[in-house]
Amino acid sequence: MHKKSFNTTGPCMADMHYMLSPVDRIDAAKLQRFIDEKLYWVLHAPRQTGKTSFLLNWMEQLNAQPGIISLYVSVETCQGIADMDTAMSLVCESIKSRAELHLPVEYWPEIPEIASAGKQLHRMLQSWAQKFPDHGLVLLFDEVDVLEGPAMISFLRQIRDGFSGRGKGKFPISIALVGMRDLRDYLVYAKDGVPVNPGSPFNVKKESFTLQNFEPDEVNALLSQHTTATGQIFTDDARELLYHYSCGQPWLVNSLADFCVSECCPQGEDITAAHIEQAKEKLIERREVHIDSLAERLKEPRIRQVVEPILIGKNDPELATRPGFEFSLDLGLITIKNGTPQIANPIYREVLIRSLNYGQQLAIPAPEFKWQKDNGDLDIEALMEEFQTFWRRNGDLWEQKFDYTEAFPHLLLMAYFQRIVNGGARLTRKAAAGRGRIDMLVEWKQWSHLVEIKLVHPHDGRATTLAEGLKQIAFYADKVKPDTQHLVIFDRSDKGRAMSFEDKMYRENLEGAAGPLSVWWF
Repeated sequence: MHKKSFNTTGPCMADMHYMLSPVDRIDAAKLQRFIDEKLYWVLHAPRQTGKTSFLLNWMEQLNAQPGIISLYVSVETCQGIADMDTAMSLVCESIKSRAELHLPVEYWPEIPEIASAGKQLHRMLQSWAQKFPDHGLVLLFDEVDVLEGPAMISFLRQIRDGFSGRGKGKFPISIALVGMRDLRDYLVYAKDGVPVNPGSPFNVKKESFTLQNFEPDEVNALLSQHTTATGQIFTDDARELLYHYSCGQPWLVNSLADFCVSECCPQGEDITAAHIEQAKEKLIERREVHIDSLAERLKEPRIRQVVEPILIGKNDPELATRPGFEFSLDLGLITIKNGTPQIANPIYREVLIRSLNYGQQLAIPAPEFKWQKDNGDLDIEALMEEFQTFWRRNGDLWEQKFDYTEAFPHLLLMAYFQRIVNGGARLTRKAAAGRGRIDMLVEWKQWSHLVEIKLVHPHDGRATTLAEGLKQIAFYADKVKPDTQHLVIFDRSDKGRAMSFEDKMYRENLEGAAGPLSVWWF
């Protein structure tokens, strides 16, 4: 019997991979309703969440029903092709080749010879349905996102042309359009950003829905499949930490589990929280294609307008209306938790921060000062004092070269910590829109140090920012019980920039609500 594994590449296959039932992740009654009522619909979800696995699995289940011919079709071959004629020909070829792969020969369609590519897809689907008057034809189109401009418009228009006459022996009774974005986003993109007319002929879909991340019990069920098959145990702490880092994102769940099984504990040892921690770090360092593609998005202005205020905890009432907000949600880059936008999970957050400040980290020279105490602990005071010198010499100049200008102080300080400790410490960061800060917990050997980073708001001033920061760091310190606390405040207001370094850059030692702390002004 083939040994199963946690899948990190491509669709899940029941005989090869541990997997949850793809169809069980969506309301089965609703799925059947799409067929019974001859509905067209949209499934949108981020990449690597199981869309293709769901579609292939559901195709098989539909084809097991009498009177149904169902086919999964990927239109990925059309990526980058805006020309309508070429794209529509490729879509028709994809339908034919997929049918030859998944269906008995008697159900294979033919590509009609027609002069107008603007009618070829419609004619192909129509003639295919007419060949089987006793069967309902169901098409599941995947990767619809890749269609562009005229190709997208032609694709949707040809589907719309057959929609009103759909039925057995006439036209597909149900069609699914599947990708990262909802149908409205396809249309706006295809029309160069022009909003869709409410009376648009593209108003085909009955409903759209999405695939959610795994719930904790689903993650446990997936891990337990491995334990049942091999006897290897994921401890309770390991399961809890795996969910914490992944937030149930399917690819992250499988990747963390796979690394632990194949590289941390290949002899079947129990998998502990320490192994999950190791897997998380390696996953971030390796920058697999899925993670790297998200990091690349940071270069897009529309993504920067969303990610930057979340990273620095800024209150931005226009955040949800920015062009990139819904797109960032669809990418799975951000989420909304308890009404607050934030980075989707701790792994993505760490990847984004490291991607943004990696160049800074490399440009920071190796430390030539003593940054460890005699007892082996980090000397945070020495580190911060050296950073004051570094900021005085480089801060303003480096800021001019940085795209994420509002987040620049936060990212530079974190890059400085990353460079000094050089992987020897564990840095845990928290950021969410409206929090007004970034919290960074530096764990070094048996010690921990809490660093909170804030900006002076122009309308609040330094005193108000300090008072707010003292309350915030006390709240977090009461939870994590650090050995030391450090509140770092950057004054990048016009008034603050006009001050001399001697006046604005200094240290205060205060007694906070959760113990003594140092306040570092920049």
